[in-house]
Amino acid sequence: QVNLVESGGGSVQAGGSLRLSCAASRYTTSRPCVGWFRQPPGKGREFVASIDSDKIIQYADSVRGRFTISKDNGANIVYLQMDNLKPEDTGLYICATRRYVCTRSLGAYAHEGQGTQVTVSS
Repeated sequence: QVNLVESGGGSVQAGGSLRLSCAASRYTTSRPCVGWFRQPPGKGREFVASIDSDKIIQYADSVRGRFTISKDNGANIVYLQMDNLKPEDTGLYICATRRYVCTRSLGAYAHEGQGTQVTVSS
């Protein structure tokens, strides 16, 4: 069983910053991919960023240059630093993990957490 726990969400004003954390109880492979997704109010889930075991990183165009994904291998934690937040960044942020290569489709991930809420006001 893999448990993923997200934390760090909250309410901020536009232009502010938050750092989200995704803590994994374990991985089922020595080469995991961890992705961040978000679900805006009333919309479907969308890809935000991902990082694999070779530290190959992908970002959605909407967050590139504002968000930074990183990981602490020793602690099985992946971070999402979010700067210059905009109201359109509001949503439930979910982390997920799969083996090997990252994809931008949440359906391809084997495990996901419950999410942490981010609200950005204008």
